[in-house]
Amino acid sequence: MPHNVALIGYGYAGKTFHVPLIKAEPRLALAAVVSRDPAKVHAELPGMRVEADIAAVLADPTIDLIVIATPNDSHAPLAHAAIDAGKALVVDKPLALTLAEGKAIAAHASERGTLLSVFHNRRWDGDFLTIASAIQQGLIGKVAHFESHFDRFRPTVRDRWRENPGPGSGVWADLGPHLVDQALCLFGIPTRVMASFGNLRDGAQTDDWAHVLLEYPTLRCVLHAGMLVAGGSPRFVVHGSEGSLIKHGLDPQESQLIAGLAPGAPGWGTEPAPITRHDVEGTAHPLDMLPGDYPRFYAGIAATLDGAPLAVTPEQSLAVMAVVEAAAEAAQTGVAQSIPPFRL
Repeated sequence: MPHNVALIGYGYAGKTFHVPLIKAEPRLALAAVVSRDPAKVHAELPGMRVEADIAAVLADPTIDLIVIATPNDSHAPLAHAAIDAGKALVVDKPLALTLAEGKAIAAHASERGTLLSVFHNRRWDGDFLTIASAIQQGLIGKVAHFESHFDRFRPTVRDRWRENPGPGSGVWADLGPHLVDQALCLFGIPTRVMASFGNLRDGAQTDDWAHVLLEYPTLRCVLHAGMLVAGGSPRFVVHGSEGSLIKHGLDPQESQLIAGLAPGAPGWGTEPAPITRHDVEGTAHPLDMLPGDYPRFYAGIAATLDGAPLAVTPEQSLAVMAVVEAAAEAAQTGVAQSIPPFRL
């Protein structure tokens, strides 16, 4: 029997990412959605059970897994409620607004013995998987410079919680966890963080530009996100002792989900343009891309519900929050920050 899932929230993240990825995993069954707009849910998921309040699904003994895909400032109270109910839990990134809140959630889940994971789906971007494999194979030698961009052209400020002033809004809170998680997967915890944030678009009420530098003893890691990049910029630039890797364009899985392509369908996660590897003489070589594989996140959750180790652990998610928070502090103060303690 599949494990029954209740999705809390049916905004962009819930309907674009979580619904199709949950439905693509045969060991999981989407059994209920908590939303204040049942007509919107039923228009896209006919016959789906829709509840107006989380209490109804928390009280249902047939629900095994709660997935929280609501605005960032609601993650902590909803997570604690799910843990109190003894439910396994996935929270869309970030886990909470602050590291302290995140540690409290992780400690609560540990005390109750409940599964807790965070939706760091971009570990399974095809370009990131390819870059990680190339680094592991030593194709460019010892890495000295790693640069990762999420740049888009969205010149008009929209009226949505991610762009309105308030806790958990702004481009760094939105995209920073993805950028940081990928960097930590490759290189571990940095020694210190420097950062600058900006509100650069006309009418911007929260940061829409973020530039963060992670310092390691023999490596510098640049993480960048901007909303006024019309011509695009390299997604990854990696320089090493024996060459470089250059990748343009974003992983296609998000756009494929928006277009309604089912996960695992022909062409899923594939990009026709390869990564370019430059050797020590500057000669360019194509490096075939590994396919992206977002379905692996919920495949891992299903496996953990059946007893396997967790792929995205609470400690890893707290490490991400620690670096995200240190970068925000560095941007506010103009002073480089060390990483605050994040382990329970």
